[in-house]
Amino acid sequence: MKILEAKSISKAFAGVQALKEVSFDLLQGEVHALIGENGAGKSTLIKVMTGAVQADSGTLVVGGRPVPRNDPAIARSLGIAAIYQQPSLFPHLTVSENIALALETGGSWRKVNWKERYRCAKELLGRIGASIDPGRVVSMLSMPEQQLVEIAKAIGAEAKILIMDEPTSSLTDREVESLFTVIDLLRGHGVGIIYISHRLEEITSIADRITVLRDGESIATRRRDEVDRLQLIRMIVGRELAAVFPKRDVPLGDVALELHRVGNRTRGLRDISISVRSGEILGVAGLVGAGRTELAETIFGLTPADSGEILLRGARAQISSPSDAIRLGIGYVPEDRRQHGVILNMPITVNTTLATLKTICRRGLIDRIKERHVAEGYVRRLSIKTPSVYADLQALSGGNQQKVALARWLAIQPSVLILDEPTQGVDIGSKSEIHRLMVELAERGVAIVMISSELGEILGMSDRIVVMHGGTVAGVLSRQEASQENVLFLALGHRTLICP
Repeated sequence: MKILEAKSISKAFAGVQALKEVSFDLLQGEVHALIGENGAGKSTLIKVMTGAVQADSGTLVVGGRPVPRNDPAIARSLGIAAIYQQPSLFPHLTVSENIALALETGGSWRKVNWKERYRCAKELLGRIGASIDPGRVVSMLSMPEQQLVEIAKAIGAEAKILIMDEPTSSLTDREVESLFTVIDLLRGHGVGIIYISHRLEEITSIADRITVLRDGESIATRRRDEVDRLQLIRMIVGRELAAVFPKRDVPLGDVALELHRVGNRTRGLRDISISVRSGEILGVAGLVGAGRTELAETIFGLTPADSGEILLRGARAQISSPSDAIRLGIGYVPEDRRQHGVILNMPITVNTTLATLKTICRRGLIDRIKERHVAEGYVRRLSIKTPSVYADLQALSGGNQQKVALARWLAIQPSVLILDEPTQGVDIGSKSEIHRLMVELAERGVAIVMISSELGEILGMSDRIVVMHGGTVAGVLSRQEASQENVLFLALGHRTLICP
């Protein structure tokens, strides 16, 4: 039984066609995956379904009845709920208060039944197997716990259509398994789930059907058993993907960055000795909590080292702040681009030139023409999809936001570039583009330190691999020694390698 149909939906923004007669449907008790590159139209289609935007043409049918006009309130009344990558909870309120705000009706002067709020929240959380105290403040919850609260809200609102947008981007493997258990429970109760993710291995394990969007058009809808991962990649990008990891051999130059027994007690780092040469991509692997991001922040001066020494091109470098690092030619693209990598409510022009303001200023004033030219250059070079260089970053897809974050540091013409999870949360096409850019930078002599939790990326893109465990270096692997088994063996704290 179809509980939702989107028929020939079209939508344009400022002359850019986001959706072109897209059709999609959802069955009761089904998980229907919606996949595609960033900018393919997934978010716009979801916004049409939830009433956040109005389609220019096409029909939305819910429960067999056409919806002539949709808005968020109407969507909720129709049983449509959405859970986004970043939960939309009030951090300083309790779990029960957050759930009550979504469910309770009445005037602002009504008397609050606190016991009933608590009981209702506990009952809803219990229905999905979540043992969360309704009295806890949301800011004290982990990301998976916050997602469970969002699911409890949706169940309380009697949602029959649940949209999950990148729900596992911040979860560990064990937490993903727990979420899938909840999804199976919801599916068993007849809830239809629209599941959006860039992780194809998840898609092929959880989805009943898969719909691929590309450039605002629906390319195909297939049952899970009809396609494999390679076929999905081909449909997503619209071409044969020769290599997701287009690594090429690059002649290596002199040592660009060297650490001798570097430590940082406040960040839990000790006795780190590594080096990276010009033209080299040095992968940094390790489990969560191994100290990888802390190492990047130490090199960049966000939390300066308190022991050992850092050398740049053979000379000792004093890096006490990010401004020291930038002056010395070190760039850093952080893991959380939305919090630390870009400024979402500012345009591409500003984001691209923030680290190089001196080069575009004249007599203390920003040369807006030069600023625009710099931004336009990087939009072309990195193939950033945007209607204008004056568009705010929050209007761009995740992959394009990541490219702007890269552009900022490319503008300083770094000799050393630190990339922390450079392709996290981006689609397969953008991932391949970022990898190609990394190879191009290496060919120009940039020394790249790439931190990644994705073993395929580490193995596919690295010339050498540093494996961290417990805040120090557990081992360094050559490209020939590198294997999933050896990386994991060192990451778990073992010292003896498994033979290739």
